[in-house]
Amino acid sequence: MKLEHISKKEQGEFITRYDLHYRTEDDQPKIYEIISRNPDIKDISDINNDKIDAVVMIMHDETGEKILIDKEFRLAPGAWVYGFPAGLMEPGESPEECARRELKEETGLDITSIDDWIGESYSAVGFSNEKNVCCVGKAKGEFAKSNSNVEEIVPGWYTKAEVRELLKTQPFAARTQAYCYLWSRE
Repeated sequence: MKLEHISKKEQGEFITRYDLHYRTEDDQPKIYEIISRNPDIKDISDINNDKIDAVVMIMHDETGEKILIDKEFRLAPGAWVYGFPAGLMEPGESPEECARRELKEETGLDITSIDDWIGESYSAVGFSNEKNVCCVGKAKGEFAKSNSNVEEIVPGWYTKAEVRELLKTQPFAARTQAYCYLWSRE
């Protein structure tokens, strides 16, 4: 595959849509549509996103017996979807600062320990170059309503048995589904 050029199609407030014009192995012209948080992609080096855009928080309670999952109304599918708390990094913010801020904003909880970081991954590799890292740890506190007027979030602690049942009947964000499936089978 050979990338020929990139054309910017639409600039939004948070994302930009691009067409990637390329040729296949058998020299056929094709166009691939992507979205990016980078409003100024000009060439392949810009597509290879070298920064972290967001942090995902995989939090367990103090006993390790429950996992924190948000039930959030997501506009793209027009439905309530189960997923881990997550949020975009602000300029100059470290991943840890972002994790602590976002968890507090979305759930009211505080991170008590960070046990691990799962390295870079793409949020939606089929159509975006957005990258995130996952913070794995423990949290505690009292749930509070999200402080955002554009997010409808219901956080909850779930046992392994409860997660197994949710996985059978409820829509999940893919990364949350994969992690929860493995965690609930331990």
